[in-house]
Amino acid sequence: MWEKETIKKVLINQEEIRQRCVELGAEITRDYKGKKPLVVALLRGSVPFLAELIKNIDLNLQYDFMDVSSYEGTESIGDIRIIKDLDSSIKGKSIILVEDIVDTGRTIKTVVETLMNKGATSVQVVTLLDKPSRRVVDVTPDYIGFKIGNEFVVGFGMDFNQDYRCLPYIGVLKDECYQIEE
Repeated sequence: MWEKETIKKVLINQEEIRQRCVELGAEITRDYKGKKPLVVALLRGSVPFLAELIKNIDLNLQYDFMDVSSYEGTESIGDIRIIKDLDSSIKGKSIILVEDIVDTGRTIKTVVETLMNKGATSVQVVTLLDKPSRRVVDVTPDYIGFKIGNEFVVGFGMDFNQDYRCLPYIGVLKDECYQIEE
């Protein structure tokens, strides 16, 4: 397999991800019983997580996508750009915001504020990965798949320069794959 040359270790395997999505789906189903939330996924990284998660939510859901960017290489640059906005109004809707990883917190904070400014009644964040050691703004996701340390992860939607998204697990990229020689 091609990735064996570049992946240092598998951090979270496919079965662990699947099982955690079952658990998160049950929590969200319980918390939103009797409601019809709009699930908003952030492109592109959250797509595999969204696909696995919504299979396990027993509610009448709708979903939409936003594309926001804040990364160059391995670092969040702090400048959040909306590349694709939602296709419909969210005024008066309860939003479940799906993210692949909450790192510095800048992106999530900005997107939550944007959605509230567009008239959402509430926004709750579900993230596959939470990396609290890198947080620079005060945000705490409402639903967390896994808390991880400060390692650069790829796979299951997460990338390095658009590569590795298709891996069915979350792996740690070997340092030499992304370090810039000085």
